[in-house]
Formats: sequence, C-alpha cells, structure tokens
Amino acid sequence: MIAEHESEHGFTALFVRRPILALVFNALIVVAGLAAFFGVEVRELPDVDQPVITVRTSYSGAAPETIDREVTNVIEGAVARVPGLQAMSSRSSTGSSRVTLEFSTDTDINVASMDVRDAVGQVQGQLPDDADEPRIVKADSDSQPVMRLAITSSILSIDDLTELVSDEIEDRFASVPGVADVEVYGERDKIFRIDINPAALASRGLSVADLAAALSDISWDVPAGSLTSTTQALGVRATADITTPEEFAGLRIAENVRLGDVATVVFGPDTAATALRYNGQPGIGLGIVRQAKSNTLQISEGVRRVVAEIAPNLPEGTTIKVSSDDAVFISGSIEEVVRSLLLAALIVVAIIYLFLRDWRATIIPAITLPVALVGTLAAIYLAGFSVNILTLLAIVLATGMVVDDAIVVLENIVRLRAQGMGPRAAAVLGTRQVFFAVITTTATLAAVFVPLSFLPGQAGGLFREFGFVLAFSVMLSSFVALTLCPMLASRILVHHEDATPGPVARMGSSWRGFTP
Repeated sequence: MIAEHESEHGFTALFVRRPILALVFNALIVVAGLAAFFGVEVRELPDVDQPVITVRTSYSGAAPETIDREVTNVIEGAVARVPGLQAMSSRSSTGSSRVTLEFSTDTDINVASMDVRDAVGQVQGQLPDDADEPRIVKADSDSQPVMRLAITSSILSIDDLTELVSDEIEDRFASVPGVADVEVYGERDKIFRIDINPAALASRGLSVADLAAALSDISWDVPAGSLTSTTQALGVRATADITTPEEFAGLRIAENVRLGDVATVVFGPDTAATALRYNGQPGIGLGIVRQAKSNTLQISEGVRRVVAEIAPNLPEGTTIKVSSDDAVFISGSIEEVVRSLLLAALIVVAIIYLFLRDWRATIIPAITLPVALVGTLAAIYLAGFSVNILTLLAIVLATGMVVDDAIVVLENIVRLRAQGMGPRAAAVLGTRQVFFAVITTTATLAAVFVPLSFLPGQAGGLFREFGFVLAFSVMLSSFVALTLCPMLASRILVHHEDATPGPVARMGSSWRGFTP
C-alpha cells in the first residue's frame, strides 16, 4: 500500500486518481474534432493555386502587330504597377489580346482584381475605338472548365435558345461563388446578315467601303443636344431604330440607291463557331471555369443548386443537365481514402488482438486510436488547412503510428501487473517508466515530418499540410497514451492469472528463460 501510495504522484497519477478528468480532457478532444469535421473545408488537394488574373480584349480584324502595339502594350503598362504582381505574360493574336498576371501567394485575388480593373479603366480611353471593352477574369485563360452543362429544347430554335441562355441562365452561374467565367458553346445569336451583290454594287459605281460607311452612319440612339427657352429645357435624342429586314433594305446608301438594290438582307441566326449535341439533340453548352484558389467541390454544389432552381422555370420542352463534373472524381477519391482509413483502423485493432489475445487489453488502444485521429481534425481546422487527399493519406499513415505509444504504455503496465503489482500502482509506475521513451519517440517522429512543411515552392504547399497532420497526430497520440491509456488500464485490465497470454507473450517468456 505504501509503494502504491508513493507512486501516485505526478502527471500520470493525476489522471489515474481522477478518471473523470481524463475522460473530460479526451472527450473535449473528440468533441473539437467532430465540430471541426462539420466546419472544415473539403477539397481535392491543398490550396497551392497561384492567384492569376487574365485581361482579355477583342479587336476584330486587327493584325497581331496592331494588337500588340495598340492594345497589349497599353494594358501591360497600366497593370504593371498593381501591388503584389510577380509575373506578367501576354499573347497577341489576330483579333484578340491576352495579358496574364500572376500574383504572390498571399495576395487576395478579389482585391487584386479590383486593382487591375481600376488600372485598366484608367487607360481604356487610349484603346482603339473599335476594340471591345477589356474583360477581366480571375483565372488563367487556358484553364479548363471544371463543370460542363448542356441546355437543349425540343421546341425552341437554337437562336431562341441562345437568347434564353444569354438573358436568364448565363449570369446565374457566373454569380456562383468561386466561378471565374462561364464559357458558352454552340450559341447562335440573331443578327442582320447582308449578302452583297458585287455586280449590282459595281454597276452603280459603289464599293464595299461606301456601303460600310453608309451603314456606320446609322444613328441607333445618340443625344442630339437640347432645346432651351426661358421657361423650360428639352433634351433631344436622335433615334433610327431598324428592326426588320425591310427597313434595312430601304436604307439610302447613295443618290437613288437603296441597300436592297445591291444586297439581300436576312434576319436570322449567326454562323456558329462551335456546335453542341447532347444525347443526339442540338443545344447550348456552358463551361464553368474555376476561379484561382477556389474549391471545385463548393463550385459543384453551388452550380447544382442553381440548376435545381432554374430547371422548373424553363420553357416547356427545355432541359438543363450537368454533362460532366470534376467534383465527382474528387469526391470518389476522397471516399476511397476514407474507406482505406477505416480499413486500416480495423486491421490495426485486429492485429493487436491477434497478438494480445485479450479483449480487455485490445480495447484500450482501440479507444485511444480514434481519439487521436478525430482530434487531428480539430488541428486541421484551427491551422486553416483542409480535408483533402494528402491530409487524409497522412491520417491513414498515422493510423499505425498513433497506437505505438498506447501499446508501449499498455505493455509495460501489463508486465507490472504480471509481477503482482496493484492496478493503480501498475498504471502509474508503468507509465512513468516509459514516459520519456514515449516523449522521445513523439519528438523524433515530429522532427522527421515537420521539415516537410518548409519545402519551398509548390511542393512545399502540397506537403505542408501533410507534414503538419502527421506531426500533430503523433503528438496528440502521446498525450492520449499518457492520460487515457493508464486510466483505462487501471480499471479494465484483470489480474495476470486471469488473462490469456498471446503468442507474443509466450514468445517473450521463452526468450527470457533462454540462457546462451
């Protein structure tokens, strides 16, 4: 009794004497881990995306040299002073300019996009009059869509379907959080197409340039000044709305020459640059481009929610379907890793029982194992990491490590029980004897995995979370092994005479009895 009383001092003795305290501490770890499970972000890989913004400008008909001189250089000079910019590249091709901006990893892409928008807005007046307004996208222009949708109709024509997508559908998906851009495939806008008769034009002494000048002079809707008097002021607006092919054909392009005399005007769908067929039916396709540093799984959830909201309100015979989704592959990969984690935990427990052949001794590491693993989720959440393939693989790898400390403590307690020591004294003294061994093992493992978090570049971004999760899981396992394990051992383990020795115990006994 004296030896037992004297041994009940120190860190481990506190939890053996007060089992409720040990249960509360470990229950808090589990509760924190479960709370983090419902709040932590789930994604495919750690967030290693470089913040990227692309400025695209269209200038129809311009040569690459003209694009580079009059558009690309102007935009590059404007955005070069945006804070956080690390690298800039550009590409000028016939009719289009693309400037790609890469920012430092700690740059907020939303703030950077506003800075870029302001910079481009200051030089927009220097761009050619015929150039379209620059389009700023929070993603690389070469990014592939993470989701594709198909909109088909058995009643609406392809040009009516294009109008429906442009007016009511496209903007709904562009507003989903994390979406950088919505690409449209197979659209065919309604346009006025003018088919010129060269012979009729030449016979009247006119050229295509004269025809183009006459069409450009059409005033659609412009201010024409104001009329003022002593009592009132009236604004004057000049309009020349032309809405039918007949009105176009009646336009006067020269003395006694009308447009209908030298050309045929048709109102109909534009020639499509791309075409889409879904299940054999023509339609319109949408490509959802992921914003840099966004989450594909959250984008998929938001897009599918919008699809569910839009589908009931579409015209009769019109359907919208998700044709491909990268999130399906990502979710499947994560589920597979979770299944591997559960299988690894079962195998670990089964092997422990196979060698100990005592369910009372097996249940102790079987309880400490999930406590350490679930508690690791809380550390992932607090560190701002995510549950992804690499962090889950780290937990799978840690499954065999987190039980090491518990097995070391448990084996020493069982050894002292076999020598006839009381349950509480064996728990306290057995844990105290291996206390520094457990701490040293934990520190060694942490020292091995923590340096992974300091790798430079994108590799460091990938393995930062992997190394942290492994290091924290083994540190948490040592705390659980030194608090919960001795408390359970002092109350669950039976006297050595009632226990059934396993093959390892019998092998150990034979080796201890062997004298060379």
